[in-house]
Amino acid sequence: MEQKRIQPLARDAMAYVLAGGRGSRLKELTDRRAKPAVHFGGKARIIDFALSNALNSGIRRIGVATQYKAHSLIRHMQRGWNFFRPERNESFDILPASQRVSETQWYEGTADAVYQNIDIIEDYGVEYMVILAGDHIYKMDYELMLQQHVDSGAQVTIGCLEVPRMEATGFGVMHVDDKDQIIAFVEKPADPPGIPGNPDMALASMGIYVFHTKFLMDLLRRDAADPTSSRDFGKDIIPYIVQNGKAVAHRFNASCVRSDFEREAYWRDVGTIDAYWQANIDLTHITPELDIYDGSWPIWTFAEIKPPAKFVHDDEDRRGSAISSLVSGDCIISGASLNRSMLFTGVRANSYSRLEGAVILPNVMIGRHANLKNVVIDSRVVIPEGLVVGEDPVLDAKRFRRSEGGICLITQPMIDKLEL
Repeated sequence: MEQKRIQPLARDAMAYVLAGGRGSRLKELTDRRAKPAVHFGGKARIIDFALSNALNSGIRRIGVATQYKAHSLIRHMQRGWNFFRPERNESFDILPASQRVSETQWYEGTADAVYQNIDIIEDYGVEYMVILAGDHIYKMDYELMLQQHVDSGAQVTIGCLEVPRMEATGFGVMHVDDKDQIIAFVEKPADPPGIPGNPDMALASMGIYVFHTKFLMDLLRRDAADPTSSRDFGKDIIPYIVQNGKAVAHRFNASCVRSDFEREAYWRDVGTIDAYWQANIDLTHITPELDIYDGSWPIWTFAEIKPPAKFVHDDEDRRGSAISSLVSGDCIISGASLNRSMLFTGVRANSYSRLEGAVILPNVMIGRHANLKNVVIDSRVVIPEGLVVGEDPVLDAKRFRRSEGGICLITQPMIDKLEL
């Protein structure tokens, strides 16, 4: 007789978030911070989505491996994620590369970022490890993935997106049989394998892996002893299991969390300026594809104690207004007009300025008569009076970082070089 589970598997799991990457395609946005620390959605940081998924799934032990320019990321987690209590068998560990294994060695790859903290992981005695990327936007119940992992008898279960086959060339792609057991794992293939029964679609890796802890630790020790390994899950660990064991794909549709307003499973890699801008602006739609107002699956973050947003002036050409926009706390819209824009905490938009398609990070000051269209403005930038962006592509490209999609990234050093 099969024994029924007494408690959710998530209570005996540890979520381990890989948050050390720079995210160089975000250009100057990651000059001072790692990609997981980049602001998103008006209040949050990108990493808050993976962390919130873990917490909402019932996981109470979390580790975050950091490396590249980690100060703002660590500060954010210390402020916003410090509510875990050891006496309730909860833990939240921030794990910078600290030469625990070698006195000279930084994290050499994603697998090495776990291997170097084996002693910490084993001290907790958890049964399962959920390995997560810290730089994607999505809502997912990891408990459902854990259940599939146990029920299937897999040695690794890999979270996968169903994507049009020829759009999968930039991903690690799973070649599966009709039971979703992985036959081959192909990194960025020119001709991705289709899904059985649905050949126009492919299964792309989300960078989410579930293991039994002891199996993973043994595998990481074997990998660390291999001088030819690049110490990477996608390049070394997963292909080894596919070839020598049992790897199973978990389809995102099976565990994606959706409110009544979300029609499609939502997952975004906001790793380029265009993708980052678009995902933020998408939230301004009347019914956005991602529902961040869903109280049943909250996105936890550092909740700053700030006054409400304020709109002032009501003259014909000097009216504080916002249409189809998200405006965070401590913003003052003083005779400025916003359309389809996202303002993070502490923005000041002064009289006669016009913002359209603008993603404005915290504590930006926008001068009078500025006219900004399709921009991302980094935190603490002071926009001078009368600056016009979004009307002259050639001039914009000379002054700022202009993306392929026509989005201008503006930082303070760029402003400092202007000759106004």
